Amino acid sequence: MPTVQLKNYTCNYEFLNSGKDRTIIFSNSLGTDYSMWNKVVDIIKSDFNIILHDTRGHGKSTNSQKELTIEELGEDIIELLHTLKIEGKITFCGLSMGGLIGQYLGINHSHIFDKIILANTASKIGSTDSWNTRIETVMANGLSSILTGTAERWFTPNFQANHADEVNAILEKFAANDLAGYCASCAAVRDGDYRYQIDKINIPVLVITGSEDLVTTVDDGRFMKTKITVSKLEVLEAAHLSAVEQAEEFAKNILSF
Repeated sequence: MPTVQLKNYTCNYEFLNSGKDRTIIFSNSLGTDYSMWNKVVDIIKSDFNIILHDTRGHGKSTNSQKELTIEELGEDIIELLHTLKIEGKITFCGLSMGGLIGQYLGINHSHIFDKIILANTASKIGSTDSWNTRIETVMANGLSSILTGTAERWFTPNFQANHADEVNAILEKFAANDLAGYCASCAAVRDGDYRYQIDKINIPVLVITGSEDLVTTVDDGRFMKTKITVSKLEVLEAAHLSAVEQAEEFAKNILSF
């Protein structure tokens, strides 16, 4: 896959240009790479130009900072779009950490995007103490030490039982993440808080939540829908990685939006 040197890091990306008038850029969750979107992309790739990229410190994208911020990750998106010379109608779709990035973009760069999809996210995810504990745990014991808890948060028991190979492949990529990059992004999620700014988003937003998501709940989705003037809420039968667990329904919602 190609890489591009941006101001602060080397970005691993893929641009599927099918000559459409709309481009959608996907942003991965904490601990994954852009392959988390593969099933969704397979369904919608004939309808959009598609940009996939590994968020800084994930997959094959580099990172040199001890801590990152959602603002920095959001500006990475803007720089990538500018570097690739993407124009026209642009939709942003981010899940979890990617959804925090989407909120930042909607608040600060609404002139660039005409639609935003916020999936399995919240305006404030977790507490400072919980994120600091997560960072301390993985720094001491490695990412493999939290695989069981990650699986339980990301997938329903039914999906784990019936799609074990798929779950294991995603967890293997999680464990293989650069530890420093993962912790830097934990700090970004820890400090990201858009509860008091999200009402500034003035473009259409689709909020997608999972009925079994204990990390970013349906109530979190309802809060965002209430605060954003032009917004729609869809609840999928899934845990945290709804784009993996309910890829077909996720894709249908993108297409209808």
